[in-house]
Amino acid sequence: MNRYPLWKYLTVLAALVIGLIYTLPNLFGESPAVQISSAKTTVKVDQSMLQQTEQLLREKNIPYTGAFFDMNGPVGTVRVRFESPDIQLQAKDLLERTLNPDPSDPSYTVALNLLSSSPNWLSAIGAYPMYLGLDLRGGVHFLLQVDMQGALTGRYDSIANDVRSNLREARIPVAAVERRDMSIFARFNDADNRDAALSELRRRLPDLAFTPEGQNNLQGALTETAIRQVQENALRQNITTLHNRINELGVAEPVIQQQGADRIVVQLPGVQDVAKAKEILGRTATLEIRLVDDSPTAAAALASGTVPFGLERYADTDGRPLLLRRQVILTGENLQDAQPGRDQQTQQPSVNLTLDSKGARIFRDVTRDNIGKRMAILLFEQGKGQVVTAPVIRSEIPGGQVQISGSMTAQEAADVSLLLRAGSLAAPMSIIEERTIGPSLGADNIRMGFESTLYGFIAISIFLLIYYQLFGLFSTLGLSFNVLLLLAVLSMLQATLTLPGIAAIALTLGMAIDANVLINERIREELRGGASPQQAINLGFERAWGTIVDSNLTTLIVGLALLAFGTGPIRGFAVVHCIGILTSMFSAVVGVRAMVNLWYGSRRKLQKISIGQIWKPDDNR
Repeated sequence: MNRYPLWKYLTVLAALVIGLIYTLPNLFGESPAVQISSAKTTVKVDQSMLQQTEQLLREKNIPYTGAFFDMNGPVGTVRVRFESPDIQLQAKDLLERTLNPDPSDPSYTVALNLLSSSPNWLSAIGAYPMYLGLDLRGGVHFLLQVDMQGALTGRYDSIANDVRSNLREARIPVAAVERRDMSIFARFNDADNRDAALSELRRRLPDLAFTPEGQNNLQGALTETAIRQVQENALRQNITTLHNRINELGVAEPVIQQQGADRIVVQLPGVQDVAKAKEILGRTATLEIRLVDDSPTAAAALASGTVPFGLERYADTDGRPLLLRRQVILTGENLQDAQPGRDQQTQQPSVNLTLDSKGARIFRDVTRDNIGKRMAILLFEQGKGQVVTAPVIRSEIPGGQVQISGSMTAQEAADVSLLLRAGSLAAPMSIIEERTIGPSLGADNIRMGFESTLYGFIAISIFLLIYYQLFGLFSTLGLSFNVLLLLAVLSMLQATLTLPGIAAIALTLGMAIDANVLINERIREELRGGASPQQAINLGFERAWGTIVDSNLTTLIVGLALLAFGTGPIRGFAVVHCIGILTSMFSAVVGVRAMVNLWYGSRRKLQKISIGQIWKPDDNR
């Protein structure tokens, strides 16, 4: 009657073993570490950097407990672990001086960080500790202000090119098209051309409101709906770019989310160095496509060290100078995707770009009018521009599918693709708030949260043992099993634990005991009704199941609502809360019954069970 089949015992045992293995990494804590990543798009961190770092530390007799190289796509990161913060700071200063001899133009970002101290054998089987939020681990918090005026300025610059292209396609002569503040100004030679342009532009550019200005001029401005769309797109693209850049720099579980209409919150847990965190954010680049001036006049100017009017001087990845026209053909706003590939004819590595409809139209016109000339892809980082590649235009390129090929390796093609795909900001940003939470404060939060949960668990256990005796012991072990499973699932999911998450664990303990109380009281009720001990155990678990499901299901619905509509700490609380409900049901109904069955199930003539005082009604009353 009260015996599980073997597979159920094995299931509980397997859950126990898995819970122990995946909870274990959380007990080892974290070690101070130094993280080395690239500070420039043209500088790569690879396996040789790991060897160079280890050699430097050995030469200076700086002990380290582990050195690792992580490859995130084409971007690599070197991490070195140390025994104490003092050694960590000493190593950081050494690496900073050696890798960046010119502090004003650093090639590498050397930042303080924290890494898990769990043994390698646990990492080898995929057992990693939970990520800790900013309030538990320490780190840096930034509030970024997106320059919406800058986004609109870029949009108007792009629209000016659209107006020129549309008027040229419609064969309407125009004297000049330029951006004036937040509007487009077009000048015509006569009123007939102005009126024809007004009709054509209203049809082709519905986002603009055009009005006659003066005698033969037109002025256009974005509609309110279009302005909101530009601002929303700029904010969304900046968030995506920040995600790509920060994730590829190896920061564990960054929080990047919108706040209000024009602000972005960035939290980098484990990063202790505010200056280096700013460098990580500063790596976000803006992308521009311009034409290269290779004329004899430009070559002579380069040789003499002068820059003619209307041109700007930049260097390519090999340091060779180039003169680029000031006019920006396309920006990162027009780039939808960039992927590495191979040229179908030559089989050389290439970069395949996908442009949006507007970018495709502009690119078609530019390539048609500039065959044989070079076109430069320019990335601006921290105010400094560098030419990533400058291919020759071989023919008109319609359709928005652009292939860049030439003297590049497959790895360089992958690097360029990554930079073009993730390197463009739609609008400039500035840091308006920064906050640092030290690891010591995080450790205090963990200690207080752990102690509060532990004391609550002890108080519940004492009550159970006194009130339910041996069944109280089973319930206490079931609670321990529940916490073990909860921590293991959070670790397997690589969830981020915050202070609200610790509060959810404490709440889960209080809710989990509810299921055990229901079962124990139902068994008492059956005993009072005259059932035998074995029958009472069986009926108690069976008949309490429906009530347990109902009570937990209603709570789970609330948890799912918090998960779906909540943000930040509320969402973190909801994740732990929902998982805790599921693990508590499994531990109470399956885990505790397995222990009861092992203890009492084999006794055929069981007369009494240890479940506390059973009050029976007086028969004489």
